[in-house]
Amino acid sequence: MPMLKPGDPAPEFELESVEGVVRSADLKGKRYVLYFYPADDTPGCTTEACGFRDRLPEFQKLGIPVFGVSPQGLDSKRKFASKYQLNFTLLADVDHRVAEAFGAWGERSMYGKKYMGVLRSTFVVSPDGLIEHVWAKVKPDGHADDVLAYLTGKPTENHEATAPKRRASKASRQS
Repeated sequence: MPMLKPGDPAPEFELESVEGVVRSADLKGKRYVLYFYPADDTPGCTTEACGFRDRLPEFQKLGIPVFGVSPQGLDSKRKFASKYQLNFTLLADVDHRVAEAFGAWGERSMYGKKYMGVLRSTFVVSPDGLIEHVWAKVKPDGHADDVLAYLTGKPTENHEATAPKRRASKASRQS
């Protein structure tokens, strides 16, 4: 399935986390970040997760929850979160059904060998359940900064904001 793009409806999902089941239906009316990563406790995935961990207070100030999704089970999630003091929810997509629905599952290659796996990508879902923004082919280092820059419309230390420019209101244009 092709990767979802802005304006597409976000697929419904129900995934387990160490804290309990997370359902997209319970997130209706909320803006949230869903990021897909290949595997718990691997170098790139750890870099990306620690970036979200370190910036989580800023996401929380915005009222935007962050969810990390990968195909490993709850034991793996528990160990990963404990080892790196991850302070956000990790979701177990063991059958990769949710990754497939978002288009975050596809052909990858490593050392010349091709295989199917998670395509590192991130989605911002709007309060009305639509895909608001997508990052495909994510580079783990600094990615949380990029997401935060988009959400706030302000550049972070080393990253430019990518949020769309808001049109000035009619009143401000007349002044």
